[in-house]
Amino acid sequence: MTAAAMMSTSLKEEKAAITLQIKGDGPIGGIVAVSDSSANIKGYVHNPLVYLPLNSKGKYDVAGAVGSGYLNVIKDLGLKEPYVGYVDLISGEIAEDITYYYVYSEQIPTVTALGVLTNATQIVVSSGGFILQLMPGADEETISFIENKISTIPPVSELLAKGRSPEEIIDMILAEKDVKIIDKSPCRYFCNCSRERMERNIMTLGKEEIMSMINEDHGAEAHCHFCNRKYWFSEEDLLKLVKG
Repeated sequence: MTAAAMMSTSLKEEKAAITLQIKGDGPIGGIVAVSDSSANIKGYVHNPLVYLPLNSKGKYDVAGAVGSGYLNVIKDLGLKEPYVGYVDLISGEIAEDITYYYVYSEQIPTVTALGVLTNATQIVVSSGGFILQLMPGADEETISFIENKISTIPPVSELLAKGRSPEEIIDMILAEKDVKIIDKSPCRYFCNCSRERMERNIMTLGKEEIMSMINEDHGAEAHCHFCNRKYWFSEEDLLKLVKG
């Protein structure tokens, strides 16, 4: 979700949205994260109850949970068809796979770092990261400078643990350059599900399937994967949908 929120800042259209889909053969199954152009973010995993030993670096074994598979980046720009970028996962570590996507699919030299800090009860305390990209025409001196800086700064999770702000992290990487903050965007978790959306989803099932729910189940419960909100539709509600 952190990666999707950051990537959404490149969307220019107000109603545009970006979706990250990761499908792997690991126990977590798959991951979906969606953000609009205002960094309103939502997401879910197919199987959230995954417990694995820490990896060799003493961190959560994200690669082991994800496994092998692929990453889809879907950009809905309000056109007839969305833009879809597809790459195989190179590691299962999300930041590395996002970096690979930018280099392979969009030909943009990129560095991505992501980190999540949890407390003793495994509740997320903070989550953050950075995406650093080179503009066309960047000289070799700039490239070498960034490579050297990136190799020496602590992991993002460590910086978050110390309470570092986004501006402080930027300053650590580019302190010797003339850095200018040109824009800031708030970020929040927001699910835009609604009863009306669920009605449209049910209607796509077709009249026969809806009648089956009426006769066999005497109603239907629609469940939002993102926020876990449930919507109940009675027999009368479903009959109204059938009649249009």
